[in-house]
Order: sequence, then C-alpha cells, then structure tokens
Amino acid sequence: MDSYDELLRWATEKGVELYGVEPRKIPGRGVGMIATERLEVDKLLLEVPTSLLRTVDTIPKAVRKKLPSDMSVHGLLAADLALDKSPTYKLWNAVVPSRSELEESCPMAWVPELQAYLPSPAAERLRKMQSKFARDWEEARLAFPALTEEHYRYAWMLVNTRTFYYSTPKTEKLFHRDDRMALQPVADLFNHADEGCAVAFDQESFTIRANRTYEAGEEIFICYGRHGNDFLLAEYGFVLEENKWDEVGLDEPVLSHLTQEQRTSLEDVGFSGNYRLDAETVCYRTQIAVRRMCMPVDKWRRLVDGLEDAEVLKGKVNGLIVKLLRTYEKDVLGIIAELEGMKDGTEGQRGVLIKRWSQVRVLVEDTIRRLEAERT
Repeated sequence: MDSYDELLRWATEKGVELYGVEPRKIPGRGVGMIATERLEVDKLLLEVPTSLLRTVDTIPKAVRKKLPSDMSVHGLLAADLALDKSPTYKLWNAVVPSRSELEESCPMAWVPELQAYLPSPAAERLRKMQSKFARDWEEARLAFPALTEEHYRYAWMLVNTRTFYYSTPKTEKLFHRDDRMALQPVADLFNHADEGCAVAFDQESFTIRANRTYEAGEEIFICYGRHGNDFLLAEYGFVLEENKWDEVGLDEPVLSHLTQEQRTSLEDVGFSGNYRLDAETVCYRTQIAVRRMCMPVDKWRRLVDGLEDAEVLKGKVNGLIVKLLRTYEKDVLGIIAELEGMKDGTEGQRGVLIKRWSQVRVLVEDTIRRLEAERT
C-alpha cells in the first residue's frame, strides 16, 4: 500500500475526515491536495480532531522534563520529532520531505557561499532562523547527548515548514505568537498559494473549507500568510511563480546613496532601512528616505512631521528613485551572471536563486516603467 494510503487509513480511523479531496503526486512539484469532484465555495474539505494535533501539550514528559522550561515551542517540537520512534511517527514521516529534500530546498541547510547570494530580506530572515536554531540546538544537545545536529536540524526544519498556527488560552498566556504552533496529519499535505482555502480551528477540530468553486482535478491550496517570495524562500524553500504579495527589498540601493548625515537623520525619526517596493508602489519609507537626499533637512523634518505637502518634489523624487533602480537593475544582472557561473551548492539551489533574482529584476523594471510613465 502507498505510504499516503497508509497515512489516510490511520488518520480516518482516528477521526480525520476528507470531503472531495485526496493527496496526489504532482509531476515536478511533489504532492498536493486535488479535488476529486466539483467543490462549491465554503464546502468543508478537511476536519482534524484537536486530539490528533501534535502540540507542546502532547510532548512526552520524558522528553519535556529534560529540556528547559523556557525553551521555544519550535525547539520542543523538534526534539519530540527527532526522538520519536513510534509507528505513528513513521507513518507521517514517510509522506513528508526527506532530510535530503529539505536540505536541497531550504537555504538554512545551504553552503554559506550560496546563502550569501540571498536577497537581503531573505538573508535577514535566515539570520533570525539560524540564531533561533542555535539556541534550540544548544538546549537539545545538552539534554540529549546522543542526538546529532544533522538529525535535530532535520526535525527543526520539518517543524518550521509544516506547522500551523494554533492558539489556546494557555499558549496565548505563555508563548509568543510565533510559538503558537501545531503539527497535524493530512492538513500539511495542502500546498501554499497567495490565496487559499479558509483555515479555522476551535476546541473540537481544525477545519479547511473551500474559498471558491473548484472543478474535479484542480489542486486545492491554502495560504500560509501574505508573504513575499523572499520570506517563502527563507522559511519554506520555494518561491511562487505568481505572488500578489511579492516585494523587493531596497535597502542596498537606497542606503548606499545616503550620506552619513542623511542616514543619521533617518535613524533619528525611525525611517532607516526596511525599504520596499511591490507591484503597485514604492513604499512610503523609501519615499521619505529619497526625499532626504534632495531636501534641506529642516524642510524634510517638517515633511516627516506632516507639516509639508506630501507631494512636494514628487517628480524629482520619482526621477531619483528611477536612477537608483536602474543602478540596482545592473547589480541584479551581475548577481544572476555570477550565479550562472558558480559551482557552489547544487544546480537546483542555484536555479531557485536565479529564479528569485529574475523575479526581482522584473519587479524593478516594472516599477521603472511605471514611474517614468507618471513623469510624462
């Protein structure tokens, strides 16, 4: 029997209900949930009893008591998975990505030479993940000396890529929002898109309902959140072909053109860094920073305080943004060329980076065209 059939049989016996959907292999994309019939909007597709959720409360006492009471839920769940040798875990583990597959896709497991080519928002996200993992691994290592870092990292990445948000009065009281998480069978077989089915939970069950009408044979998606592709790449190891939430980080092209005095004045008012553009606009923070390049500081401060017309120097500012973006476009082309000539990492890892930087290039070029059209 196929491993997915075995998991579904076990899950059904435990009370999991599937309605009009089933997991199927998708050429070139692993496994996803497919409609087996026409599905109407709001139709219940999946129901998982809360008794089957794997949470901080289901971690065996033998594991929990050896770990610090203030360890992250992420770290605790990873330790639980890494140490679990039960038949139930083997059923689930047989259908999730293997260690080699996660190490291929997730930047956290890439060689440093390739991590250095991540766009800055993805790189910043990765740094936070690495810091979090280092803390969790140190505590797990001390508690369980026989556990290897590679095995724990695999479990940690499984938790990172396959948990759902799950909040209870206890977790709301004790844990940060990022640590209100649960693993659950079958539900994690749904793939992500920028729009997806409605996900909800209560004391009795976790449910997924159709967000629109689906025809038989269509893949059914859920949405992990309104995330750009840099976030998705760092956290989950993939980028979407189409993502309406995608954005480009502009810290490098903006900050590199600011004088130290200009940087200081931006820091003073909380506008240093975190510059972005998306398919529709260049963010307000970027526009404030660029205005600092072309306005006297006193007048600029009045603008920041809302005492000057926000449209002041719009044409000049747009022209300067275009100039910065043209320079950045050349940098992006150079990065793509370097990646194409590299041997570090694997071909697949380099390929996803080239794909991501190509998406950045398209967004930058589209923004240049839009701003130039506004000036004419």
